[in-house]
Amino acid sequence: MHGVIRNYSGKGANDFFSLLEKRKSEVENAFRPIKGFVSYTLVCCRDGGFSVTICQDKAGADESVRVARDWIVNNAENTGVGVPQVSDGSVILHMDSH
Repeated sequence: MHGVIRNYSGKGANDFFSLLEKRKSEVENAFRPIKGFVSYTLVCCRDGGFSVTICQDKAGADESVRVARDWIVNNAENTGVGVPQVSDGSVILHMDSH
């Protein structure tokens, strides 16, 4: 598995996460079709927030970065959020409650 974290902070980040919270179902619909999709999590912080996407392989994780970028361009440019800091790598442990 491969994971990617997108960290959004600075100007517009709080407005961006407010928008994401209001449009959760649209965000979910954007990410679920990604080939190899495993999970997606949004975390709101005091100064913005971050997303964590897990996919079966790097290709899926790379596709999630493209999907996120396109979603922002098409739905959230008016928030003024900047380009996120992106980190990715191989997943060494993935746990859930199931």
